[in-house]
Amino acid sequence: MARTKKKVGAYPSGMILFSLTLALFLIGFCGMLAIQSKRVVTYIRENYEMRAFLDKGLSDVKLTKLSKTIAEKPYILKTKGAAQVTFVPKDVAAKEFIAETKEDFSKFLGENPLRDSYRIKLTEEYFEEAKLQQVKQDLEEVDGVFEVVYQENLVDNINRNITKIYAVMSAFALILLLIIVVLMNNTIRLALHSQRMLIRSMQLVGATNGFITRPFLGRGMWQGLLAGVIAVVLLLVGLQVAIHNLPELAMFQDPQKLTFLLAGIVGLGVLIGFLSTFQAVNRYLGMTLDELY
Repeated sequence: MARTKKKVGAYPSGMILFSLTLALFLIGFCGMLAIQSKRVVTYIRENYEMRAFLDKGLSDVKLTKLSKTIAEKPYILKTKGAAQVTFVPKDVAAKEFIAETKEDFSKFLGENPLRDSYRIKLTEEYFEEAKLQQVKQDLEEVDGVFEVVYQENLVDNINRNITKIYAVMSAFALILLLIIVVLMNNTIRLALHSQRMLIRSMQLVGATNGFITRPFLGRGMWQGLLAGVIAVVLLLVGLQVAIHNLPELAMFQDPQKLTFLLAGIVGLGVLIGFLSTFQAVNRYLGMTLDELY
């Protein structure tokens, strides 16, 4: 029976493809979590409300002017061009207070002591204590505004927790990337072990290192590309399944960042395939005959 000739760059690739696909999928999953968490953080910050309580007895003309003045402030959140400033009459505020506390203060006070107010949403960059204090002072200087209040402790707690979450996710992603690089180097090195004698034979007949390395690098980059595409498909399928089962996730999607992430996954697959193969082939190119055996 004739022996099967070995072809340069042809080595068992099933385990490499599986390992690289799994690695890229995990990296992509971490990236998607980061994107989702960023959108959630933005949603929380942009839905945080300050309350501007107004002077009593303001006329409709004064209220209209006051609303316009507040809406033109640079820190006011605007959604589709509309300033997120909502007028809350004191009667509505009283109903909300009674519904929350189950206590009707009008029965023993005889009147509604609450004030008309504006509920104000701010842009995300103002969601920190120093800037919120500046916003509070600026609004209280507006004619017709009695007092501005917000939950100071809540802002500090949210910002601290967000910082901790980002730190943990960054550390996890870095550790995962290091593990993946080491794993792929070892996997490709083991796969190339069967080609070590062929590499040596080509060196003996005068083949240059570039000529020997080229087919291995081409195969490694192709495997990285294929693994990246498979990982992207799995991530998209998983995302659609998640949105189907939890429709609320749809509002936290960022198509532009998701596109960059998926393209980065494919590019990272090609890069890992190239670098890992290059390092493994160069290792065998530099070995002596005794070391090869």
